[in-house]
Order: sequence, then C-alpha cells, then structure tokens
Amino acid sequence: MSLNDLSEKAELKLSHLSILKTGKAKAIRFSTLGAIWKALNCQPANILAYLEEPHIID
Repeated sequence: MSLNDLSEKAELKLSHLSILKTGKAKAIRFSTLGAIWKALNCQPANILAYLEEPHIID
C-alpha cells in the first residue's frame, strides 16, 4: 500500500506518515497507531519491532 493510500484510508496527513517512514519521528500518538492498525487491519506486532539501534526502513 502506498503512503498516499494509507493516508487516505487512515485519515492521517501524508506528511505525518512520511516522517514515521523515514524514522524522523520523535514520538507517535496511540491514536495515530490505532488509525494505522485499523486501516491495515492488523495488530501492533505486525508492524512494530524493538530494535537496539535506530533504523530506517525503506
């Protein structure tokens, strides 16, 4: 799914999703996570992982 599609489906600003994707976000609201999980019809563990070092996912 493209960021544009996710932005529309989750009703989130494209700029906010872009910041999350690039790893530049310093925080994320639970409401934002909830909107993403609902739009993707998934659970937190499907898209979150703990990493020792900060990583950027392409």
